[in-house]
Amino acid sequence: MPETDGERGAPAPWAMDLRGTTAPALVGIRRWASRALAHVGDDHLGDVLLVATELVTNAYDHGKGPVQVRMSRTARPCRVRIEVEDNCLEHPVVVTPSADTPGGRGMQIVAKLAAAWGVREHRASGGKTVWAEVPCDGAEG
Repeated sequence: MPETDGERGAPAPWAMDLRGTTAPALVGIRRWASRALAHVGDDHLGDVLLVATELVTNAYDHGKGPVQVRMSRTARPCRVRIEVEDNCLEHPVVVTPSADTPGGRGMQIVAKLAAAWGVREHRASGGKTVWAEVPCDGAEG
């Protein structure tokens, strides 16, 4: 995965098209991310893969299906940025899950493991990008 795109040192994303896929694509996403982030230590790679899985799962479950997942890495501070674009303007929320209902823990995991996360709306297309930045050097989180 390229470190920067040459434009003001901004991270160059590595993208995977997810249009028309279903949840079993998560295995491929984890393999893809593992290859792209081979230089990230196993303990931090696990965090990145978990956050990516949760964001993509949210897009399948609540975002009318994912469109694309992108990842990029900055060296200082060492962070992996994960972006998942979907077809819904509804924002994810961190909720307190109930012991009586399955689910509801994904965004809690993202909030715990990410140094920052947020949403960028795409009003013209009726979609959004949910992003998270996961530390990859042990200095944060």
